[in-house]
Amino acid sequence: MRATPDKRDIYFRAAKEEGYLARSAYKLMQLDEEFDLFNDQVSKCVDLCAAPGSWSQVAVQKLREREKSKIVAIDLQPMKPLAGVHILRGDITKQSTVDRVIHAMGDVLADLVICDGAPDVTGMSDMDMYIQADLISAAVTIMMKILRREGTFVAKVFCKGSIPLLQCQMEVLFEDVCFHKPPASRPSSMESFLVCEGYLGSPDDPAFPLFLERGSLKGFNGEQTTATESRMSPILIY
Repeated sequence: MRATPDKRDIYFRAAKEEGYLARSAYKLMQLDEEFDLFNDQVSKCVDLCAAPGSWSQVAVQKLREREKSKIVAIDLQPMKPLAGVHILRGDITKQSTVDRVIHAMGDVLADLVICDGAPDVTGMSDMDMYIQADLISAAVTIMMKILRREGTFVAKVFCKGSIPLLQCQMEVLFEDVCFHKPPASRPSSMESFLVCEGYLGSPDDPAFPLFLERGSLKGFNGEQTTATESRMSPILIY
C-alpha cells in the first residue's frame, strides 16, 4: 500500500516522533525563529481556534519558564487537556467569550494572540477564501479586545490577490504588518501567515468596528457608537 502524502511528509513524521498533536507546530516554531514572537516581553498568550492544540504546545515550551506565564486556548471543538494551558470551549464571535478569556487571563491582556484556525477546505479556492475571511474577521475582532498595546498578532490567511487590502487594514491597527509562508507550509497550500507587531490599540473612531462586513455599510448604525449585541460585529473587509 502506498504511503499517503502526510506519511511521506517530514514534518508529519517529526510531529509523531516529538509528541506534537499536529505538524502545524513547526509552522509556529519557524515563525518564532523569523519574528521572535516569544521574546522576553511575552508571558501571556491566547491561542484562538486552537484545536487540536499543537500551537498551544509550542507556546507552553516557549513560556513555561517565564514568571507569571499564562496560556489560554479556545475553540468551538472539544480539546484534550494540555499541561500548562487553560482550555475554553466557545465561539470567538461572542462577547461572552471575550469576557471568559479575559477572566481566564486573570483580567490581564495578552502579549501575543495566535490563530491557526481554518475551515474545512472544500477545494473551491474562492469559497475557501471567503469562509477563511469570516474566520479572520472574528479573530481580529476578539484580538482587539484582548491584546495589549504593543502586542503581537499572528493568524493564518488564504492568499489570492487580497493581501494588499488586508495589509492596509491591519496597518491601521499595528506598526508593522507582513505575510510569511514558513517552510513547514506545503508549497501547494494557499495558506500564508499574517504577522502583525506593535498593536496600536483600537481606533478611536466608533464607526470602525461597525462598517466592515465585506466592505459594505450594512452593519453600520449611525446612531450607535458601541456594540450592544451578544454577537460581536466583524471588522475585516478583505
